[in-house]
Amino acid sequence: MKQISVVILNWNGANLLTTFLPSVIKYSEHIADIYVADNGSTDNSIEVCRTQFPTVKIIDNKENHGFAGGYNLAIQEITTPYTLLLNSDVEVTENWLEPLVTALENDPFLAAVQPKIKAFHEKDYFEYAGASGGFLDKNFFPFCRGRLFNVFEEDQGQYNTNKEIFWASGAAMLTRTNLYKQVKGLDADYFAHMEEIDLCWRFKNMGYRIGVIPAATVFHVGGATLSQFSTHKLFLNFRNSLFLIFKNYRGVLFTKLFARLFLDGIASAKFLLEGNFGNLFAVLKAHIHFYLQLPKLIRKRRANKKTWHKTPNMIGWYQKNITFQFFLKKKKHFSDLNPNDFI
Repeated sequence: MKQISVVILNWNGANLLTTFLPSVIKYSEHIADIYVADNGSTDNSIEVCRTQFPTVKIIDNKENHGFAGGYNLAIQEITTPYTLLLNSDVEVTENWLEPLVTALENDPFLAAVQPKIKAFHEKDYFEYAGASGGFLDKNFFPFCRGRLFNVFEEDQGQYNTNKEIFWASGAAMLTRTNLYKQVKGLDADYFAHMEEIDLCWRFKNMGYRIGVIPAATVFHVGGATLSQFSTHKLFLNFRNSLFLIFKNYRGVLFTKLFARLFLDGIASAKFLLEGNFGNLFAVLKAHIHFYLQLPKLIRKRRANKKTWHKTPNMIGWYQKNITFQFFLKKKKHFSDLNPNDFI
């Protein structure tokens, strides 16, 4: 019996499957079962899988449940000890799975790991969604080792060390199947964006660790299903950031939440002055949705607290403002940041 299931979530991505599934099959089939979880596609995705990739198993979710809900439904059917969540626009490389599995097998407190993630179209550079490991700043803005905001570093081996991080990218994340099911997986209310950070934070609040294993490398297109310039993506990022803090922060919640709302207000003022009303309304909509979801968020926070370890694992939390460091102090690379400012 194979130890790993690679689960690729798909929605109307027949062209992505024909482009990227061959590398997954070539470099994974000897060690993993490969699944395509289809999220109610209206193109010929399922037919493409059945005719062109007959060894790939199909999970038909019937409708679009979003990134989180789609994976949760699919992983209910997985029985292998380890599950790898893989975006449909990822090209994998030879021996990419072995270092990830070895890391989990050697450390029972390691809940999830990611490979080094580089850009498919600029293969010498790190990619936005994960790079060489994810971190959060004092106000819980995410950034990566190898990518600060929209500055992408060239990979020269500077981040080739295994490292404990705050969050692993959902573009390519290996986790323990039973643990994933125990915490009820990704939060489907996020629909898309930041749900993997929420999952990792929940793991860390339970006392587990998150890691990056750069000996494994993949190449990610990024933005293949939702443009980075989409106002809907902006809405999701602002709203889901508030979800993230409310559900998981273990300090004085009001202080952190108020600080984030204040920063969102500054962003809104900037969009207003620029005449960018689409982005302005996206932020306002995000806040309205957050307030409407408060009763449910309170229930989730209470449920999460029952699983919390007495000592939170905050390794990977940067105790300064990454926006200030980047824009005012001109620290454009992760290596420019003082390592003493990280927990």
